[in-house]
Amino acid sequence: MGCIWSKKRVKYEDPAILAAQTCFKENEVKALYELFRKLSSSLVDDGYISKEEFQLGLFRTRNEQSLFADRIFQLFDINNDGFIDFGEFVRSLSIFHPEAPYSDKVVVAFQLYDIWQTGFIEPEEVKEMILALLDESDLILSDDVVQTIVDKTFKDADSNRDEKIDLEEWKEYVSRNPTLLKHMTVPYLKDISTAFPSFVLRSDIEDDTYYNNFFQEKTLD
Repeated sequence: MGCIWSKKRVKYEDPAILAAQTCFKENEVKALYELFRKLSSSLVDDGYISKEEFQLGLFRTRNEQSLFADRIFQLFDINNDGFIDFGEFVRSLSIFHPEAPYSDKVVVAFQLYDIWQTGFIEPEEVKEMILALLDESDLILSDDVVQTIVDKTFKDADSNRDEKIDLEEWKEYVSRNPTLLKHMTVPYLKDISTAFPSFVLRSDIEDDTYYNNFFQEKTLD
Protein backbone atom coordinates (compact mmCIF):
# COMPACT_ATOMS: atom_id res chain seq x y z
CA MET A 1 0.00 0.00 0.00
CA GLY A 2 1.47 3.34 -1.00
CA CYS A 3 1.56 6.42 1.17
CA ILE A 4 0.16 9.76 0.08
CA TRP A 5 1.53 12.82 1.90
CA SER A 6 -0.81 15.71 2.50
CA LYS A 7 -1.25 18.56 4.95
CA LYS A 8 -3.98 17.46 7.35
CA ARG A 9 -4.45 20.23 9.88
CA VAL A 10 -4.62 23.97 9.33
CA LYS A 11 -4.49 26.54 12.12
CA TYR A 12 -5.29 30.07 11.05
CA GLU A 13 -3.60 32.82 13.00
CA ASP A 14 -5.53 35.28 15.13
CA PRO A 15 -6.47 38.25 12.92
CA ALA A 16 -5.78 40.65 15.77
CA ILE A 17 -2.18 39.45 15.87
CA LEU A 18 -1.82 39.66 12.10
CA ALA A 19 -3.29 43.17 12.15
CA ALA A 20 -0.83 44.21 14.85
CA GLN A 21 2.09 42.88 12.82
CA THR A 22 1.06 44.27 9.42
CA CYS A 23 -0.43 47.37 7.80
CA PHE A 24 -3.91 45.86 7.71
CA LYS A 25 -6.81 46.47 10.07
CA GLU A 26 -8.46 43.46 11.69
CA ASN A 27 -11.54 43.62 9.45
CA GLU A 28 -9.22 43.82 6.41
CA VAL A 29 -7.43 40.67 7.55
CA LYS A 30 -10.81 38.95 7.63
CA ALA A 31 -11.54 40.21 4.11
CA LEU A 32 -8.15 38.95 2.93
CA TYR A 33 -9.06 35.53 4.25
CA GLU A 34 -11.84 35.36 1.68
CA LEU A 35 -9.32 36.05 -1.08
CA PHE A 36 -6.92 33.51 0.44
CA ARG A 37 -9.67 30.90 0.61
CA LYS A 38 -10.51 31.35 -3.06
CA LEU A 39 -6.87 31.04 -4.10
CA SER A 40 -6.08 28.11 -1.81
CA SER A 41 -9.02 26.06 -3.06
CA SER A 42 -8.72 26.80 -6.78
CA LEU A 43 -6.97 23.49 -7.51
CA VAL A 44 -6.84 21.58 -4.21
CA ASP A 45 -8.96 22.61 -1.22
CA ASP A 46 -6.34 22.06 1.47
CA GLY A 47 -6.06 25.45 3.17
CA TYR A 48 -2.72 26.31 1.54
CA ILE A 49 -1.77 28.09 -1.66
CA SER A 50 0.47 25.97 -3.86
CA LYS A 51 2.77 27.47 -6.46
CA GLU A 52 0.38 26.45 -9.21
CA GLU A 53 -2.59 28.05 -7.44
CA PHE A 54 -0.55 31.19 -6.77
CA GLN A 55 0.47 31.56 -10.41
CA LEU A 56 -3.02 30.75 -11.66
CA GLY A 57 -4.72 33.19 -9.30
CA LEU A 58 -2.34 36.15 -9.44
CA PHE A 59 -0.63 35.71 -12.80
CA ARG A 60 -3.37 33.84 -14.71
CA THR A 61 -0.90 31.17 -15.74
CA ARG A 62 0.32 27.77 -14.57
CA ASN A 63 3.53 28.16 -16.54
CA GLU A 64 6.18 26.71 -14.24
CA GLN A 65 8.87 28.44 -16.30
CA SER A 66 7.77 31.90 -15.15
CA LEU A 67 10.81 33.18 -13.23
CA PHE A 68 9.05 36.31 -12.03
CA ALA A 69 6.08 34.35 -10.66
CA ASP A 70 8.48 31.86 -9.05
CA ARG A 71 10.41 34.63 -7.29
CA ILE A 72 7.25 36.26 -5.96
CA PHE A 73 6.02 32.89 -4.71
CA GLN A 74 9.34 32.21 -2.99
CA LEU A 75 9.16 35.56 -1.21
CA PHE A 76 5.64 34.79 0.02
CA ASP A 77 6.65 31.26 1.09
CA ILE A 78 8.53 32.54 4.14
CA ASN A 79 9.26 29.14 5.70
CA ASN A 80 10.22 27.58 2.34
CA ASP A 81 7.92 24.58 2.65
CA GLY A 82 6.50 24.90 -0.86
CA PHE A 83 3.14 26.31 0.27
CA ILE A 84 1.79 29.68 1.39
CA ASP A 85 -0.30 29.64 4.56
CA PHE A 86 -2.64 32.44 5.59
CA GLY A 87 -0.15 34.15 7.90
CA GLU A 88 2.50 34.21 5.18
CA PHE A 89 -0.06 35.53 2.71
CA VAL A 90 -1.07 38.48 4.90
CA ARG A 91 2.45 39.36 6.05
CA SER A 92 3.80 39.24 2.50
CA LEU A 93 0.97 41.31 1.06
CA SER A 94 1.59 43.88 3.77
CA ILE A 95 5.00 44.66 2.22
CA PHE A 96 3.13 45.94 -0.84
CA HIS A 97 0.81 48.14 1.23
CA PRO A 98 1.21 51.88 0.52
CA GLU A 99 1.92 52.48 4.21
CA ALA A 100 4.49 49.70 4.59
CA PRO A 101 7.93 50.92 5.72
CA TYR A 102 10.11 52.07 2.84
CA SER A 103 13.06 50.11 4.25
CA ASP A 104 11.06 46.86 4.09
CA LYS A 105 10.21 47.47 0.44
CA VAL A 106 13.89 48.09 -0.36
CA VAL A 107 14.97 44.82 1.23
CA VAL A 108 12.25 42.72 -0.41
CA ALA A 109 12.98 44.26 -3.82
CA PHE A 110 16.63 43.32 -3.30
CA GLN A 111 15.62 39.75 -2.44
CA LEU A 112 13.48 39.60 -5.58
CA TYR A 113 16.53 40.24 -7.78
CA ASP A 114 18.84 38.05 -5.67
CA ILE A 115 17.66 34.97 -7.56
CA TRP A 116 20.47 32.71 -6.36
CA GLN A 117 20.02 33.92 -2.77
CA THR A 118 23.71 34.68 -2.27
CA GLY A 119 23.20 38.04 -0.61
CA PHE A 120 24.32 39.81 -3.77
CA ILE A 121 22.79 40.75 -7.10
CA GLU A 122 24.98 39.68 -10.01
CA PRO A 123 24.81 40.71 -13.69
CA GLU A 124 23.31 37.42 -14.84
CA GLU A 125 20.54 37.70 -12.25
CA VAL A 126 19.60 41.18 -13.47
CA LYS A 127 19.58 39.91 -17.05
CA GLU A 128 17.40 36.93 -16.17
CA MET A 129 14.92 39.15 -14.31
CA ILE A 130 14.73 41.64 -17.19
CA LEU A 131 14.04 38.81 -19.63
CA ALA A 132 11.41 37.38 -17.28
CA LEU A 133 9.65 40.73 -16.96
CA LEU A 134 9.73 41.21 -20.72
CA ASP A 135 8.24 37.77 -21.17
CA GLU A 136 5.45 38.54 -18.67
CA SER A 137 4.70 41.74 -20.60
CA ASP A 138 4.98 40.13 -24.04
CA LEU A 139 7.66 42.66 -24.93
CA ILE A 140 10.76 42.00 -26.98
CA LEU A 141 14.14 43.73 -26.73
CA SER A 142 17.27 42.73 -28.56
CA ASP A 143 20.07 41.04 -26.64
CA ASP A 144 22.22 44.13 -27.16
CA VAL A 145 19.62 46.40 -25.58
CA VAL A 146 19.15 44.07 -22.61
CA GLN A 147 22.91 43.90 -22.10
CA THR A 148 23.13 47.68 -22.27
CA ILE A 149 20.53 47.92 -19.48
CA VAL A 150 22.51 45.45 -17.36
CA ASP A 151 25.79 47.28 -17.97
CA LYS A 152 24.29 50.67 -17.10
CA THR A 153 22.71 49.25 -13.94
CA PHE A 154 26.05 47.98 -12.69
CA LYS A 155 27.88 51.13 -13.72
CA ASP A 156 25.47 53.13 -11.57
CA ALA A 157 24.95 50.72 -8.67
CA ASP A 158 28.18 48.73 -8.26
CA SER A 159 30.19 51.41 -6.45
CA ASN A 160 33.11 49.16 -5.49
CA ARG A 161 33.30 47.61 -8.98
CA ASP A 162 33.32 43.98 -7.81
CA GLU A 163 30.69 42.92 -10.39
CA LYS A 164 27.97 42.42 -7.80
CA ILE A 165 25.54 44.63 -5.92
CA ASP A 166 25.27 44.22 -2.16
CA LEU A 167 22.38 45.44 -0.03
CA GLU A 168 24.02 48.73 0.91
CA GLU A 169 24.81 49.50 -2.72
CA TRP A 170 21.24 48.60 -3.61
CA LYS A 171 19.85 50.97 -0.97
CA GLU A 172 21.96 53.81 -2.36
CA TYR A 173 21.01 52.98 -5.94
CA VAL A 174 17.31 52.89 -5.12
CA SER A 175 17.50 56.18 -3.25
CA ARG A 176 18.71 57.77 -6.49
CA ASN A 177 16.19 55.85 -8.60
CA PRO A 178 12.97 55.62 -6.52
CA THR A 179 10.91 54.43 -9.48
CA LEU A 180 12.61 51.04 -9.04
CA LEU A 181 10.29 50.49 -6.08
CA LYS A 182 7.13 51.42 -7.93
CA HIS A 183 6.18 47.75 -8.32
CA MET A 184 6.54 47.27 -4.55
CA THR A 185 3.36 49.22 -3.82
CA VAL A 186 -0.18 48.10 -4.64
CA PRO A 187 -2.49 51.11 -4.05
CA TYR A 188 -5.62 48.94 -3.76
CA LEU A 189 -4.30 47.39 -0.55
CA LYS A 190 -4.85 50.68 1.26
CA ASP A 191 -8.59 50.18 1.03
CA ILE A 192 -9.52 46.52 0.97
CA SER A 193 -13.22 47.44 1.04
CA THR A 194 -12.80 49.06 -2.37
CA ALA A 195 -10.46 46.43 -3.79
CA PHE A 196 -12.53 43.47 -2.66
CA PRO A 197 -16.07 44.82 -2.06
CA SER A 198 -17.75 41.42 -2.43
CA PHE A 199 -15.81 40.27 0.62
CA VAL A 200 -16.29 43.09 3.12
CA LEU A 201 -19.84 44.06 2.18
CA ARG A 202 -21.12 40.68 3.30
CA SER A 203 -22.81 41.29 6.64
CA ASP A 204 -21.77 37.90 7.96
CA ILE A 205 -18.06 38.65 7.69
CA GLU A 206 -18.40 40.71 10.85
CA ASP A 207 -20.38 37.99 12.56
CA ASP A 208 -18.24 36.38 15.28
CA THR A 209 -19.70 32.91 14.80
CA TYR A 210 -19.12 33.01 11.06
CA TYR A 211 -15.61 34.36 11.55
CA ASN A 212 -14.61 31.93 14.28
CA ASN A 213 -15.53 29.02 12.04
CA PHE A 214 -12.71 30.17 9.76
CA PHE A 215 -10.01 31.06 12.27
CA GLN A 216 -9.83 27.91 14.29
CA GLU A 217 -7.99 24.65 13.98
CA LYS A 218 -9.80 22.27 11.68
CA THR A 219 -9.20 18.95 10.02
CA LEU A 220 -9.34 18.78 6.25
CA ASP A 221 -10.24 15.75 4.25
